Amino acid sequence: MCVIWGVPYLLIKVAVGELSPAMLVFCRTAIGTAVLLPVAIKRGDLVPVLARWRPLLAYTLAELAIPWVLLSTAEKELPSSLTGLLVAAVPLVGFGFAAALGARDVLARRNLVGLLVGLVGVAGLVGFDGTGADITSVAIVGIVVIGYAAGPIILSRTLHDLPNLGVVTASLGLCALGYAPLALSNPPDAMPSGRVIASVVALGLVCTALAFMLFFELIREIGPARSTIITYVNPAVAVLLGVVFLHEALGIASIIGFALILAGSVLATSGPTGQREADEVQVPTIAEP
Repeated sequence: MCVIWGVPYLLIKVAVGELSPAMLVFCRTAIGTAVLLPVAIKRGDLVPVLARWRPLLAYTLAELAIPWVLLSTAEKELPSSLTGLLVAAVPLVGFGFAAALGARDVLARRNLVGLLVGLVGVAGLVGFDGTGADITSVAIVGIVVIGYAAGPIILSRTLHDLPNLGVVTASLGLCALGYAPLALSNPPDAMPSGRVIASVVALGLVCTALAFMLFFELIREIGPARSTIITYVNPAVAVLLGVVFLHEALGIASIIGFALILAGSVLATSGPTGQREADEVQVPTIAEP
């Protein structure tokens, strides 16, 4: 899972070179829907989900529709490695949401220290390793981070009792339908290159459809709390792929910044409350692109 959800940053960077963000999101979600829909229908997982369409729509907007198009937009200007590192701040924002929602004991001293350490790491990434760091694009990634942190909370509070596969399939389908008019009204000027087509197919098949199926099995095997480990590791995968395949620069500030974000996330979400919050809100979700 760390590899599968560390790869999309590279694939998105390649794809947005020739496709609009709306077209990329549409293709990815359409492919994912086409693969998962027959299984969801066979299991009868869609009917109970569609009956609760309002929270489903809110979840889809927070976790897929808005973050995915903004992430693709940001990567037109930002290196994929820096984007992946910035998204590593999702657990920190999730901690902030938990505190705002009145989670008991969430503001313990260790948790506050973790939050501050993580914020210093983000500041270090943006302020001291600024190669390719367009400030507008960084702000866009900030919105993505907020969406990724809010999505699981919406899901855990309103859709947690519904079939996971049904929720994911319905969300992907809604996203594909929503972006279809935008994508089809603004097609690419020429046939995309082979590597762009391969990137889109890989995003849809591997990083969306297969990723969700594997993530469900991971949660069944080790539980929702322990599965959050992938959130801390997949940005490192994104950095490695960006450096190796896209020849992106990796400064010492990036390394230090990521280490601080990682340490801060662990501290901020640790302790009995952090464990309880993880059990309550960590559900199948794309915490990465």
